[in-house]
Amino acid sequence: MSVRLARLLNLVPYLVARPEGVPIRELADDFGVTVAQIRADLTLLWMCGLPGYGPGDLIDIAFDADTVRVNFAAGMDRPVRLAGHEALALSVALRVLGDTPGVGDRGAIASALDKLGAAAGAEAAEVPVRDTVAESDVERYAALVESGNAARITYYSASRDTTSERIVDPIEVVAADGHAYLRAWCRTANEVRQFRLDRIDACTVIDEPAAPPASAARPAGRAAGPGEPAPTAFLASELPLIELRLGPAGKGITDSYPCEEIIGEADGYRRIKMRARDLEWARRFVLGLGGEAQVIAPAELRDEVRSAAQAALDRYADPPPETGHRHPAAPSGADR
Repeated sequence: MSVRLARLLNLVPYLVARPEGVPIRELADDFGVTVAQIRADLTLLWMCGLPGYGPGDLIDIAFDADTVRVNFAAGMDRPVRLAGHEALALSVALRVLGDTPGVGDRGAIASALDKLGAAAGAEAAEVPVRDTVAESDVERYAALVESGNAARITYYSASRDTTSERIVDPIEVVAADGHAYLRAWCRTANEVRQFRLDRIDACTVIDEPAAPPASAARPAGRAAGPGEPAPTAFLASELPLIELRLGPAGKGITDSYPCEEIIGEADGYRRIKMRARDLEWARRFVLGLGGEAQVIAPAELRDEVRSAAQAALDRYADPPPETGHRHPAAPSGADR
């Protein structure tokens, strides 16, 4: 969508600069798209214009045979000036983007901030921006990636409760779920791993170039391509996968929670697979659904739900007989 938007914003000034018109084939070639795509873009531009959106407010594009020209540009032939509050909002957004590891080209962001400074004023720099990640040493690891060197790290694995030393080839620093991660080729595991920065106990740059396999590296600043997993896709694999069978009354669960798989069954039942934050959360989640949810997997969750449900039922067992001496009730009307 962003590529098409950039093309749409450039099409009108391009055509205005050529009032004699441009053959549509040449126009498509200059913008690197097909004739069909250019026709779709021009059709969309026909529906754009100034507020009011009447016949005299919309962009007017004319076709003479296969030549395209613009009769009325609706102001798109000149740069749009930002109002002060617009520049301020954009400056703050760019500052957040610039502080988020693994997102965007920091040089380009800094350049854009400099250009916005005049329009936004000094107040833009005074607006507090909350840190996007908990770690404070992101710049150190970003510099490590830029250095092109390998590193020796001591890393604590929370899932295994162990600390290990390994040599890694840094690829990039990414942010996810409020934390920053060093994405690197781990020579010990012989695969790409993600190391949360606050769990790296020690990091030493070694005098050896980083050489991750071509299949593991991705140019800095480039987003994942079609069919390519995002650099933070590993978070999903770290979350436990649970499988449930939901009754008809549990249908709303699939609308409220992201599910990796939904299989319809007879009589309104559904079998779903979804990621849970942890098994303790999953236990409370299933118990909250009452009889509308049956745990299929994992077995550990099924056992925990069964135990919790049994403990709740035990609370409703017949109360033990009362023991001890009780004073007889005083007769009606007796002196107290």
